[in-house]
Amino acid sequence: MKLLLDTCSFLWLVTENSQKITPKAETLFLDGRNRVLFSAVSAWEISIKWSIGKLELTSPVHEFLTKQILLNKLTILPVHLEHAIKVAELPFHHKDPFDRLLIAQSIIEEIPLLSADPTFDLYGVHRIWA
Repeated sequence: MKLLLDTCSFLWLVTENSQKITPKAETLFLDGRNRVLFSAVSAWEISIKWSIGKLELTSPVHEFLTKQILLNKLTILPVHLEHAIKVAELPFHHKDPFDRLLIAQSIIEEIPLLSADPTFDLYGVHRIWA
């Protein structure tokens, strides 16, 4: 199964916030048979939050992301033009630009989102959490 991580899920899974993760989400993330995708959108969001001091990491952002992507055998999902254009068609249930782009990627690529955010459900994406 392919899974797309939302940014919070990624951070919770790879840091000391494992108490926020459901057993189902953790099992799917750790199951080596699944292809887990990490979006360039999440790298962008993490980089911005780290650079303005809203996010603490155990190492500089480049080092942290590179290490976690390799360690967890994540596949990078780039942002394509069609992903960006799809955002214009989405209703404004969610105002966060990062999440809106993740939603667009999930819809276009037909990949379930591993996310705790119930607002994603309003877009008809397949969200997995509990």
